[in-house]
Amino acid sequence: MAVHVVVGAGPVGSATARLLAGRGERVRLLTRRGGGPELPGIERVAADATDAEALTRHAGDAVALYNCAGPPYHRWTTEWPPLGAALVRCAGTTGAVLVTTGNLYGYGSVDAPMTEDLPLRPNSVKGRVRAALWTEALAAHEAGRIRTAEVRGSDYLGAGTVSPFSVLVLPKVIAGRRGQVPADLDAPHSWTYAGDVARTLVAVAADETAWGRAWHVPTAPPLSVRDLAVRTAALAGAPAPRIGVMPRAALRLAGLFNPTAREMLETQYQFRGPFVLDSSAATAAFGIEPTPTDEALREMIDDARSSAARKA
Repeated sequence: MAVHVVVGAGPVGSATARLLAGRGERVRLLTRRGGGPELPGIERVAADATDAEALTRHAGDAVALYNCAGPPYHRWTTEWPPLGAALVRCAGTTGAVLVTTGNLYGYGSVDAPMTEDLPLRPNSVKGRVRAALWTEALAAHEAGRIRTAEVRGSDYLGAGTVSPFSVLVLPKVIAGRRGQVPADLDAPHSWTYAGDVARTLVAVAADETAWGRAWHVPTAPPLSVRDLAVRTAALAGAPAPRIGVMPRAALRLAGLFNPTAREMLETQYQFRGPFVLDSSAATAAFGIEPTPTDEALREMIDDARSSAARKA
């Protein structure tokens, strides 16, 4: 039976591990603390994935290596480069195909729906980090040293996901309280369901014709923050949402004390205007239809309420 190594047990890594195990595959889930879903078929391993030798020991019998890691937002510049290098080295040594969970930061600010053939022109530090990771992995692929692909999504929806919407809007809407978010409330925005990221990662890993390029995760039609809040309120049986725009000055002030808020300053372009991806290529290639947004929101509402009940 084939072994699949998943690095990272956040929403995407856990969903990928569950999907593979549900198909009867052997899954080795690597995290620093050995966490993740406790399910038959999933072997949880405590390991530092930036250690290429340790990573290779755990992936020596793997057919696929899924990079679902997520360093803290404010430590991308220091933690992503060694992690990316270790994954490429491991893929080269073991022969496992490396499929990386990416994002849209590398494209920079664009004024049209994003497609996979756009050039990488990052306009942020974090965008340059992600663009460099893919450029280096792709160069190794084109040199014949590894086999790789990247799967890119927009801001996530789904249980346990973290985004300005999930942190600043959804909990307030459910509670019937007023919230603020640093965004244009009416700009169209793409929201990717974390489970669809997992489905795309697994499909790409299994199809050798899909390697050597990037793919956009099949994603539902864009919705503005306001529209997403309205849908959340309706599904939760909550009052009409009351949300306002957080001024840039307030975000800067928050950044003095909160490193995540500070890091959001350079990516404000993603929320102050349209931010839409075109995922038609992956749907055509793999037959994956995006999960309806209402389904993703119901999952988030249930998760938020369960979390609140546990804390009560």
